[in-house]
Amino acid sequence: MAKEAKEAKKPEKPSSKQKPAVIIVGADKGGVGKTTVARTMLDYFAGKNVLTRAFDTESPRGTLKRFHPRVTEVVDLTQVADQMKVLDTLHSSEVKVSIIDVRAGLLSRTLKDMTDIGFFDAVKNGEFKFALFHVLGPSVASLSEIDDMLPYTENAEYYVVKNHINDTNFFEWDQETYNRYFKKSRRTANEITVPKLNEMAYEQVELAGVPFVSFGQNKTAKNQRADYSLVLRGYVRTWEKAIHEQYDDAGMMEWATDGAQSS
Repeated sequence: MAKEAKEAKKPEKPSSKQKPAVIIVGADKGGVGKTTVARTMLDYFAGKNVLTRAFDTESPRGTLKRFHPRVTEVVDLTQVADQMKVLDTLHSSEVKVSIIDVRAGLLSRTLKDMTDIGFFDAVKNGEFKFALFHVLGPSVASLSEIDDMLPYTENAEYYVVKNHINDTNFFEWDQETYNRYFKKSRRTANEITVPKLNEMAYEQVELAGVPFVSFGQNKTAKNQRADYSLVLRGYVRTWEKAIHEQYDDAGMMEWATDGAQSS
C-alpha cells in the first residue's frame, strides 16, 4: 500500500542550506489543548519525511514525550541550562525543525527570556526562522492574550489556532473583533482551526499512548499491529487529515524546510 511505502521511507538528512526553524506552540491560558496541536505537527512533519525534534516543557514528567518519546526531550525553560539545550543546538543539530510545546502560563515568560537572550535579534538577522502557534480556547477571553503576543511576531509567522478539541462551542471572528486585536499591528494572523474530535476516539488515543497517526494506522507504540476500533480509527484519520490540509495550505512544509525537502 502507498501508506506503508511512505512509512518505510527513511527521513532524508536536511540540506546544509536549510535554516533552523523554531516553532513554539503555546498559550498563557491553560486547558486549551496545546500539546494536542504539537502532536498533530509532529505527525505532519513525519508524514512529509522531515526530521523534527521536540521539546516538552511539562517538566519533569512530560506529556508530549509520552506520545512521541523518540524525538522529544523534556526541558525546564525557566532554567538557563535547559534554554541552552534548546537554543545553543539549533545550528549544530542535524535536525533543523524544532517544536517547543510550552506549558500553560509559561508562554509570555518564555518569549521574554528569548528576547533577553537575543533570539529574536537573530531571527531578524536571518539566522533562524520562528513561528508562533498561539492556541486559543473556546472563549473570547482567550483573545486578550493576542495583544501580548504581537510584539514577538514582527519577523515571525504568527498562527492563531482555534482549538475545538475540548468544546464544540467557540467564538467566531467578526470584523470588529479582528480589527480590535490586530489594528496595532501592520500584519495579520494566519488561522488554523482544529475541529472537534469524537470524544471516544480521543479518549482511546490517550489510553493507547500513541501518536494520532499510529492509532489511525492501527499500530502500537512499538509499530506492531494493534486492535483498535475500525470506527474510531476512521474518525482520527479524518480529523487529523483536515488539520494537515490546513498546514499544507499555510505553507508550513516549505517555510520549515526552505524547500530543501519534499514529500
